[in-house]
Amino acid sequence: MRRTFLLASALLAPVVSAGPVYAADQDFQIWSANTATIDLDKRWVLWLEAQFRFSDNASRLGQTLIRPGIGYRLDPNTMVTLGYAYVPTDPVGPRFLSEHRIWEQLAFRLAGNGKGITLTGRTRLEQRFVKGAGGMGWRLRQQVRLTAPIAGKVRALVWTEPFIAFNDTSWGQRRGFDRLRTFAGIVLPLTKSINAEPGYINQWVNRSARDRIEHIANLTVAAKF
Repeated sequence: MRRTFLLASALLAPVVSAGPVYAADQDFQIWSANTATIDLDKRWVLWLEAQFRFSDNASRLGQTLIRPGIGYRLDPNTMVTLGYAYVPTDPVGPRFLSEHRIWEQLAFRLAGNGKGITLTGRTRLEQRFVKGAGGMGWRLRQQVRLTAPIAGKVRALVWTEPFIAFNDTSWGQRRGFDRLRTFAGIVLPLTKSINAEPGYINQWVNRSARDRIEHIANLTVAAKF
């Protein structure tokens, strides 16, 4: 267990501590996410996800995300998933964006058994399209997630996820480091098959002019059937 904790700390520390030391635009947001994984049989899994993101000091719905997928278990600790996402975004100032994504994902366990300290990873590749604009954006997301028991069935949860864009597009994606999300919260069982994950997300967005830091109150409700 000690080795697992040290490994997790080594992986998380560089990105958790990373952050701009200069002034940046800031915003408070509220995100709500609902996910469901439905076992179709011993191997195949249906993934359903809906998110609602309120921005501009949580005063308006700035983005919605609908993300279904189909997964296949390679073994009890590894799953590959193929999916689609529809992401309408209504920012202040810039034009409304209607984004469509194809995504491929590999989810895997790095250490632990899910009961003690457990470290997992998720590698996601996205192909992004914006309605009315040419060009496809390629983006890689690498999440590392650590859980640890606190009391009873309640677990501490931290994760971090850098986003790397592989190319420039006419609709605004820029090659290179795109953003970094870091979360701290808990996993709270509501029923045998439903967990709540309340917590805080810090998102640093790399922009061409002035970077942006978003402080996000986040609640994810995850169900498994």
